[in-house]
Amino acid sequence: MADERFKAWMGEHLGVLRRIARAFAPGADQHDLTQELMLAVWRAAPAFRGEAAPSTFIFRVAHNRALTWRRTEARRRHRHSEYERLRAEEATHEDPLVERLYAAIRQLEALDRSLILLSLEGQSYAQIAAIHGLSESNVGARLTRAREKLTRLLENDDGL
Repeated sequence: MADERFKAWMGEHLGVLRRIARAFAPGADQHDLTQELMLAVWRAAPAFRGEAAPSTFIFRVAHNRALTWRRTEARRRHRHSEYERLRAEEATHEDPLVERLYAAIRQLEALDRSLILLSLEGQSYAQIAAIHGLSESNVGARLTRAREKLTRLLENDDGL
């Protein structure tokens, strides 16, 4: 019964949800917000007691969800812009040698890259072995080969 009611509501009021999304979200986010509004109505449908018209209930649920989405989105965008600012600031202070090292690390195979990064983070062979399901001797051998390859890459990169 609830599914049938929801289908009927969406058939009649989907345009309203799209217009609410259009009023609250920029173009790229309108589809996502419309889906969130539909989900909010679907979740709230069991609470509908019939004391008001379905359209009133749907408007209230959708409008409240859109307001919440807008607040959440504003905070997310603020955090993202702050992150981008810090990242740009960090990039201007980046040591060229460190960037060369990371460029060389990116050229390693995935497992060797992970082993090198864990080693640079100060993890012991035992810890690295536990993370990757390898033996400590295998970790040591792979790290030795990975370090040798890094050395060759750094010697041959001509300063990138």
